[in-house]
Amino acid sequence: MFSGLGRFVVRRPWWIILAWVVAAGAVISLAPKLTSSSDEASFLPDHYESIRAADVQEEEFPKQQNIGAIIVFQRSDGGKLTAADSGDVVRISKDLQARKIDEVRAVVPGEVSPNKLVQTSVVAMPKITNPEDTAQQDAVKQLRTDLKPELKGTDLTAGITGSAAQALDESDASKKAGILVGAGTIVIIIVLLLVIFRSPIIALLPVVLIGLISPMATGLIAAANKAFDMKADSSIQELLTVVLFGVGTDYILFLLFRYREALRAGEDPKGAMTHAVERVGEAITSAAGAVIVAFAALTLSSLGMLRSMGPALAIAVFVTLLAGLTLVPAVVSLLGTKVFWPSKSWQREPQGTGFAKLGGAIARKPAVWAVVSALFMGALALGALGYKANFDLAGSSLPKDKESMVALENLQKGFPAGSTDPTSVYLSSTTDKRVTEPEAKAFRGRLADVPGVGEVAPARLSPDRTTASYSVVLADPPASDKALATVKDRLRPAAHEDAPSGTQALVGGTTAVYVDINKAVDRDYSVVFPTAALAIMVILGLLLRSLVAPWYLMLSVALGFGATLGATSLLFQQIGSQPGLMFMLPVIMYLFVVALGTDYNILMVSRLREEAREGRDPHDAAGTAVRHSGPTIGSAGVILAGTFATLMLAGNSTLSQMGFSLSFGIAIAAFVMAMIFTPALTALIGHAAWWPGHGDEKRNGGGGAVAPAPEGPDEHVP
Repeated sequence: MFSGLGRFVVRRPWWIILAWVVAAGAVISLAPKLTSSSDEASFLPDHYESIRAADVQEEEFPKQQNIGAIIVFQRSDGGKLTAADSGDVVRISKDLQARKIDEVRAVVPGEVSPNKLVQTSVVAMPKITNPEDTAQQDAVKQLRTDLKPELKGTDLTAGITGSAAQALDESDASKKAGILVGAGTIVIIIVLLLVIFRSPIIALLPVVLIGLISPMATGLIAAANKAFDMKADSSIQELLTVVLFGVGTDYILFLLFRYREALRAGEDPKGAMTHAVERVGEAITSAAGAVIVAFAALTLSSLGMLRSMGPALAIAVFVTLLAGLTLVPAVVSLLGTKVFWPSKSWQREPQGTGFAKLGGAIARKPAVWAVVSALFMGALALGALGYKANFDLAGSSLPKDKESMVALENLQKGFPAGSTDPTSVYLSSTTDKRVTEPEAKAFRGRLADVPGVGEVAPARLSPDRTTASYSVVLADPPASDKALATVKDRLRPAAHEDAPSGTQALVGGTTAVYVDINKAVDRDYSVVFPTAALAIMVILGLLLRSLVAPWYLMLSVALGFGATLGATSLLFQQIGSQPGLMFMLPVIMYLFVVALGTDYNILMVSRLREEAREGRDPHDAAGTAVRHSGPTIGSAGVILAGTFATLMLAGNSTLSQMGFSLSFGIAIAAFVMAMIFTPALTALIGHAAWWPGHGDEKRNGGGGAVAPAPEGPDEHVP
């Protein structure tokens, strides 16, 4: 099959290239724009309590204004506010409201804090119904502009925080992050390919080709999101960039290394490319299949952000696979040996490489290498015991010098940390009976007695008086562990138990959304992880015709995942003193390390099987496979890890955590799992690794032949 595909492509390269250009142009011109959301509530299913509470608000209090932003005032000298200062706050609030800024319904001055260090004005805005609407962010931008001249001539300083202000600051940070990640990814790929191949043509090849298919993949993803009403998380664009360039470059490397080996064996350029597609086509397709089914498993998630991220990344990898099997061979077959210009290293065989020495060491003592690599990954995995989830996707990802973060810190000098985003409690009649004033007042008192609650505003009754609404300010920041514990373990149970007869209570708001997301993620761990693992095992079993190999290959991946989560937890939580890791990071990490790590395992085991079919015993086959495939896996691992590491350039903790964990996981997958643990364990298990098939049996009379030239770069390649 792949031999026929290779012959078809190299005979009609111009037709293949033209077909890609036309398809890309059609998709780019017709597809909608890819949009994203950072509104966590929009990703939860309807049956969760926080969403049901939001529905009550929408039905019973449709005109209720939300706290879109908070203006935080304090004296410029850090002293206590005077009566004159409070008068300035009132005047400024009236002036700002009089400007009638779009989306700003009211600017209401609040009370001075008990310690007289802070005073606020609440900016009321309507409830956001469309996460893609940036009108409230524009309103905050205008408020910040108008606030500066209002402060002149006073002793006050002020800053704006709150959900809309944080969304604005996050949007600004994300734009810069996208530019940095895109530029950093391209620079890293070009530099590393120059080092490996010493050819500017090869260095630019992935940039040009993937630059063509990247907007095409983005367009297909946007079309799928629109067709199936899926929402994309706000970090999807940066993630797509590194996936397309990282995975795409990997597949290009797999082909180029095998192409160069065939050239060294004396084949003409077109024959060499046909040979390369034939030899690595199955491995690339199986590897891409593992990645695609792992990402597709995210459709089983109960969270909309993961449910849409999975198909998006699966589409990107599928497009990359098609390009790797058709567009890349077509372009390279046209260039021929000029693709390596000006380097002549493709004509000679490197001798005495480090990979040959490593392969020989593994062949001699596979048990030692298997145990040492397993202990290394196991020791790092112990760090995962300290893992904590962080649910504040907006606040935790922002640099501390952003205005919304500075204002939030100032606010907490005088008010409970939950003031920026109060929790909402709704007491609704389950019959036609009205909620009475005494019932509403008594229920408010019970809510106020809950440990962790700062204050509870008087109840607001709906027009038909069947529902009472309470604004509950928590004592801790809305996304903190303490706030989540207050809502989950104390406020919700108390509200449910103390609701008067004939009524029911629902607790909503941002903190309640985080509590429900936590519950949803726990559920996803028990469904998505095993489903992805089972699907990948099936692919491995079909590729290798074995029931044994998939088990220990997945064991190696599990160790790699544990080591990655442990190292990330140690770095960011213990050393970096961050409150936790992004709540969905383990899911993303698992899928990337499992799927992309399996890429390298597949490439190594496929070569190991090929060497065994030449008649080598299990130990020698493992050593020879490391010698030949080590340079390919090492180079691909360095490039893919480097592209993921560019996410750390974004300047916020969320993408930094993602960048480090994925780059570290890929490095573990390439240099520990695939290059040491997997071949060492395969050598130890021997022929039984291929049971019940006979994947390692000699074919075509092969046996003990001299090994072909290593498919690796020169001796100085990393």
